[in-house]
Order: sequence, then C-alpha cells, then structure tokens
Amino acid sequence: MFVKNGRAAEDLIGKIRRDSGLTQAELARRTGMQSSVLSAYEHGRRQPSAAALARIARAAGLELTVSPLSDQITLERSGRVLKDVLDLADSMPTRRRGELTYPPLIRLNKPVLAG
Repeated sequence: MFVKNGRAAEDLIGKIRRDSGLTQAELARRTGMQSSVLSAYEHGRRQPSAAALARIARAAGLELTVSPLSDQITLERSGRVLKDVLDLADSMPTRRRGELTYPPLIRLNKPVLAG
C-alpha cells in the first residue's frame, strides 16, 4: 500500500480493520489499546508510532513490514533532485579566477637523535 496524501496511518488502520472484518472495539481489545485511542488513530486525530501500527496489524493477524521504495521511484526522485541541483548551479553568478598558486614549500629540519 502506497499513500501519497499524508494519511498513510489512517488509511492503513482502516484497511487493516476492514480487511480483517473486525470492529474498532474488537481490534482495540486485541491490541490492548483503548477504543478512543484506536479511533483517534483511524480518524487522524492522533499519529500512531510504527510500533503501534505493527501492534494493530499483528492483532488483526497481519504483519507490518517496511521496505525501500521501488527502484523506479527512487531513480525518478534522484533524477529530479539532480536536475534541480544542476539548474541551481547554472543560475549562480560566476567569477573568473586566475591560475591557482601554491605557497612555497618549507623544508623542515628534523633533529637527529643521538644513540
């Protein structure tokens, strides 16, 4: 399940509950949460932690896993960021500099240890 609108937790909890056929009260009982807390999570009034989401999924007989975005999404996002960086670099004012000069090397005399 991939949600773009920022309602991922609410949508996920609602989907878990509907797919499992459990009422809010029964799911809350199985998780050990108060019904009001589960309701607040499902309606977006509170934001659950990842551990709470995993507990809710487990209570419904499911397992919550987190995985990286698909390679295609990652590549597209990286491409947009790179384009923005290159556009920004092109728009920056530049100043021609002369050749690089290096300071002269200094020879350090090391003391010789008597043995």
